[in-house]
Amino acid sequence: MKINSKDILKRYTIATLGLILVAFGVALSLKSNLGTAPISCPPAVFNLKWTGISVGTFTWMMHLALILIQVILLRKEFKLSFLMQIPAAFVFGYLCDAAIWAVAPIRVEGYAMRMVFCLLTVLITAVGIRLEIIGNAWMLAGEKTTAVLSDVTRIPFSTVKILFDIFMVILAAAFAWFAFRNLTGDGSHVIIREGTLILAVLTGLCMKLTDPLVDKLFGKYVGME
Repeated sequence: MKINSKDILKRYTIATLGLILVAFGVALSLKSNLGTAPISCPPAVFNLKWTGISVGTFTWMMHLALILIQVILLRKEFKLSFLMQIPAAFVFGYLCDAAIWAVAPIRVEGYAMRMVFCLLTVLITAVGIRLEIIGNAWMLAGEKTTAVLSDVTRIPFSTVKILFDIFMVILAAAFAWFAFRNLTGDGSHVIIREGTLILAVLTGLCMKLTDPLVDKLFGKYVGME
């Protein structure tokens, strides 16, 4: 089957739009100061300790570590195509930094407004993830590592996903306690709180509502019925 360069461009455009939305989800969750998504907790906490290194940089560093874990687990079964996770890691990391910079001037005051930003993060992230799936171009290490762990352990993906998220939160909380004697952040910046749970639970539920609309708007560009 001949690969159509226009189709590839469409897929990467849609998938990149998805990455942009997910990156803005990270930025808005940090802005809400109610907690960010589980997989973003470690980079955000590390950034509080080493402010000279951006959240995005810690993000792509973490993704590279996850790819290394895949190599160790899969060994000879690790496919060359999986290396596409490397450029995806850098793209997503720098998009996160760009999104954080873009929302920096916004002032968020009061719990109600913070919760609005948290729920807006859920919506934006849900749409972004679906666009990534539709595009089927960029391959992010977080989801791929979860899939690999599921295959290796023969534990259902959904269960591994929950355990993976819990591990990320525990890792971030442990480091925050070690660095700041505070489980949620550094005392003024909150990385782990109710927003973390909200994002972990509601994003998937929100996708059940938003996926049909996203598929209708963008599916036609990649040959979806």
